[in-house]
Amino acid sequence: MNETVSVAALQLDLSGSMEHNIEQVEALLRQAASEGAQIILPPELFQGPYFCKTQEEACFDLAYPAERHPCVEAMRALAEELGVVIPVSIFERDGPHYYNSVVMLDAGGKTLGVYRKSHIPDGPGYQEKFYFRPGDTGFKVWDTRFGRIGVGICWDQWFPEAARIMTLMGAEVLLYPTAIGAEPQHPELDTAARWQRAMQGHAVSNVIPVVAANRIGDEDGQVFYGSSFVCDHTGAMAEVLDRESAGIAMARFDRAAVERDRAAWGFFRDRRTDLYAPYFRS
Repeated sequence: MNETVSVAALQLDLSGSMEHNIEQVEALLRQAASEGAQIILPPELFQGPYFCKTQEEACFDLAYPAERHPCVEAMRALAEELGVVIPVSIFERDGPHYYNSVVMLDAGGKTLGVYRKSHIPDGPGYQEKFYFRPGDTGFKVWDTRFGRIGVGICWDQWFPEAARIMTLMGAEVLLYPTAIGAEPQHPELDTAARWQRAMQGHAVSNVIPVVAANRIGDEDGQVFYGSSFVCDHTGAMAEVLDRESAGIAMARFDRAAVERDRAAWGFFRDRRTDLYAPYFRS
């Protein structure tokens, strides 16, 4: 067991073509790896602009089978070359079904599995229910070369149940690739701070580090607010990026120390599942 784990979130403008975006992600990913990152998280759907703000039938052409997705193929080569873990967010096509998915690549490039986004948002600027079926994989955690990690996707990060379940499954770090920013129906509404606080709360309540990678830039009037971060298992920010700059948020954690703290706080010892069960379906 590695005593420590180094995690990183990548933040960048993704308004270009798939080829251009892959090149940009590769450059930042290589930088993060050179600085010691072992688990490196790009943003959600980094293959191109966030297409879900409107309902366009032509956008279904952007989906690929998971193993043959160009982003997966490119990141697999990097995971093999650099010896790093990369969760790859993609628009997945599986026969007639379409999903917002993550393909988990272990250090060395082996595919560990696929997670399909469980919670699908629907609203002005984020019309994902037109494109994606609700995920059918259940929540997933993976044993990677550098530790056991859980990954949710964007809207998943607002649900405490998802974070708790992944921690119950043994996750040591939670990662959330994200595409979030302006709310077109409420231009005065800025959710950046509450977005961060929601995940910091998951860190506190589960005694687990959390990594969130968001995009930046103006995509036809929809402005993504960055603010990507890594927080520790107390919810304190280890590193947080600004709203406009491309960059890397990175931190290193002592895995055994976090595990001891989780046990000492007693959140999992004192759970009362006998009282919770009647409310799970309400």
